[in-house]
Amino acid sequence: MRKPLTALLTAGAVLVAGAGATVLTAGPAMAGHEVTVLTTKLDGKNEVPTKGDPNGRGKATVFGVDGNPDRLCYTLKVSKIDTATGAHIHEAAEGVNGPVVVSLAPPSDGDSAGCVDTPLAQEILSSPQDYYVNVHNAEYPGGALRGQLG
Repeated sequence: MRKPLTALLTAGAVLVAGAGATVLTAGPAMAGHEVTVLTTKLDGKNEVPTKGDPNGRGKATVFGVDGNPDRLCYTLKVSKIDTATGAHIHEAAEGVNGPVVVSLAPPSDGDSAGCVDTPLAQEILSSPQDYYVNVHNAEYPGGALRGQLG
């Protein structure tokens, strides 16, 4: 999963940063083709209403797949938290809790990656400010780490 992302980023990505999240739009590989890449820092202080793990940190990357509008791929990397038991994309603005809309493989050994099919893929990529990544563990079942996608 990392090699395609590295190749994508080295293909001349344009970086637009804001609110702790990064939106990367890669240059077209073929005329009319574009891939959106969202990254966010995961931090326990972003959890609401109570804070998550004060020592934990992480990064989530979520991106679409050209040619498959319902597919989202992702990478999660976390550190300094107890074993992750769950990871999700939730729908809600910053500072607000929302429902789970996409389940992700928990980074139980610190890393996870995969792809999921969801009818919300294009909505998440086009309105990332309305979605966040949450990583859960036994000590913080409501969320150890959180990062807004936009």
